[in-house]
Amino acid sequence: MRLEQVSGPTADFLDRPFSAEPAEAAIWQFEPERPVLVLGSSQNESLVDDTLASAAAVEVVRRRSGGGAVSVVPGHCLWLDVLVPRGHVRWSDDVRRATYWLGEAWQAARDDLGIESRLHRGGLGKTEWGRLVCFGDIGPGEVLVDGRKLVGVAQRRTREGARFQCIVYDRWRPRDVLDLLVLSDADRERAATELAGAAAGVGGRLLDLRDAVVARLLDSGSMH
Repeated sequence: MRLEQVSGPTADFLDRPFSAEPAEAAIWQFEPERPVLVLGSSQNESLVDDTLASAAAVEVVRRRSGGGAVSVVPGHCLWLDVLVPRGHVRWSDDVRRATYWLGEAWQAARDDLGIESRLHRGGLGKTEWGRLVCFGDIGPGEVLVDGRKLVGVAQRRTREGARFQCIVYDRWRPRDVLDLLVLSDADRERAATELAGAAAGVGGRLLDLRDAVVARLLDSGSMH
């Protein structure tokens, strides 16, 4: 497994091609150049209030993996894409189980920092806000701390392999997403209240977590 540092426009990164030759897994650590709201593949741009997004100087893009909207603010989150080609030892035809080894690496990285966590091995949750906001629900392979989502994982599968998109925050701020969406004031306030306890951040330990999880991934992905 190789590690690559990537920066620049988020749209370019999301369209970055994944070459499966040679059959080597990879970690792409991405640092966006500006704040971005990333919609899931099935979400329509009409969900976003263009006036609010423009006023906040937030770019809006869509990823090709599923799930709800994600706020990405440079310096306040850790974004890693992990790519596994078909035929690699970490490849699995089972969509749910395919995420487990990756979640275990994140979980081990948390343990390295002395913080206990739990890996979610169940299916995708179905909360009221989960289809709208990624961190409003829990999916397979994601990591929880005290029942709150800490690591978000979205998966895209192609002929070449699987691309797992992972994000962790320093602090969970649901309004970073909600304040850009087309919602009534009452629904926005209710969503903010109900989502406040749905997820968690790592505080000032983003860089520590980055180093720990990269080390774990490089070790777990060293097999071909």
